[in-house]
Amino acid sequence: MQTNTAKAKLNAGEVVFGAIINRYAPDQVELFGALGYDFVMIDCEHGPIDLDHLEHMVRAAEVFGITPIARVPNHDDSTLLRHLDRGVQGVIVPHVNTREDADAVARASRYYPEGHRGVGGGRSQDYGVGVSRDEGTRWVNSQVLVIPMIEETEAVENLDEILQVPGIDVCHVASGDLGQSMGNPGPAEVRRLMSQVIPRVKAGGKFVGVGGNSPADADGVAEFIRLGASFVTISATGLLRLGAEDFRKRVDAALDAG
Repeated sequence: MQTNTAKAKLNAGEVVFGAIINRYAPDQVELFGALGYDFVMIDCEHGPIDLDHLEHMVRAAEVFGITPIARVPNHDDSTLLRHLDRGVQGVIVPHVNTREDADAVARASRYYPEGHRGVGGGRSQDYGVGVSRDEGTRWVNSQVLVIPMIEETEAVENLDEILQVPGIDVCHVASGDLGQSMGNPGPAEVRRLMSQVIPRVKAGGKFVGVGGNSPADADGVAEFIRLGASFVTISATGLLRLGAEDFRKRVDAALDAG
């Protein structure tokens, strides 16, 4: 069975980086694994990826030694179950705004005695080959990352209660919907609120994720890390755009220089 290397690094005090991939692209998963990224966030909330696509992208991650994590579209137990059964080693769950939301997500993502995830065997437990059901469920429970998104002001208001929920590993603070819930006051105000939330999450004993980062804003990401963030997501498409723009600028500068 698979070891969640991103979770192991978090537990060792390291910062982990993940690329957000929002279309069916096993080759991109492999590329980020080869580049040394720690995880991929396979976006099943906004992207057109179906469960068959997801499973093939998980296989690509396993081959290249990068942790596969899915952002799911909703909180439903059945949604969490079906994505986890494809073999992802973590779920990022949008719009978790209350302690009750967080508790439900944590319990739906783990087997008994830590939760009530439906037992179906399958690829996450090597199809039951050479491993008992009890061994398989204990291992999967120990390896999964449960990651609610703190992306609304309601979640910020209820943050202290959310942080008390057992089974929550990372609270992922994301700028896009957080800014929308604030009335779109502008990036500076959103960043100010994120900068307040990050140390609160860390002080509450959870790992802190930060999303909505611009690939061009390395200084901003570094500042979030200094504040306590250790789980960083970045758009694969944004990285492609940044590289493409940088290449054109460097070619144009070389031509201008003669």
